[in-house]
Amino acid sequence: MTPADPWAPLRALTAARIALGRAGSSLPTQAHLAFQLAHAQARDAVHHVADLDAIAAALQAGGAAPVRVDSAAPDRGTYLLRPDLGRRLAEGASAVLAAAAPPGGVDLAVVIADGLSGVAVERHAAPLVQLLSRALAGDGWTLAPPVLARQGRVALGDAIGVALGARLVLVLIGERPGLSAADSLGAYLTHDPRPGRTDADRNCVSNIRPDGLPVPAAARKLAWLLAEARRRCITGVTLKDDSDATLLR
Repeated sequence: MTPADPWAPLRALTAARIALGRAGSSLPTQAHLAFQLAHAQARDAVHHVADLDAIAAALQAGGAAPVRVDSAAPDRGTYLLRPDLGRRLAEGASAVLAAAAPPGGVDLAVVIADGLSGVAVERHAAPLVQLLSRALAGDGWTLAPPVLARQGRVALGDAIGVALGARLVLVLIGERPGLSAADSLGAYLTHDPRPGRTDADRNCVSNIRPDGLPVPAAARKLAWLLAEARRRCITGVTLKDDSDATLLR
């Protein structure tokens, strides 16, 4: 017999694990099974191999010509055990990027990296890039070809930005899955990318997914941050996100 939980109506307002009820001193069977399912989905997201072919096809349909590179992590197992390798380009990748770099440098390079959730980049990266491209159109942005990076961490974008001669790099990456969000996409923006940058040098927009920050809202927020980063030549702790205040005017 599972007694009614007085907080149960609050569950309609959040995906957080609240008001689960109890059966004696344990969780009810339904809540226990739901936890096991969420844990399995999180594990699957970490080990899922992102379909970069599908993402490349979606970008090409929008007129882009994506470039592919690998990090120095040769496989998924190594990537999970050696985060440092996911921050470095594989041998030969810099030459591939240099060959694709527009002469004279560009304002922005966009990197799509599988990160810790291939599911997230499969579902949300291409739609976000397409909406962002429309938002930037007409403002004189120069863009590098989008880069698809396998076994990549956030800092891999710094090396890619250098190779492409980009003044800003935006890394879209699968976030570490939680037990209620296995498909969250993160976006990290860095001005003057170069190896040695830290998280304090970046702006992050996280939890991009339908039940978190929807893709259209994320595109608007990133377009604002990009415009301010280009205008003021800063990102990170010195660039505050006031995009919501702009919407209230």
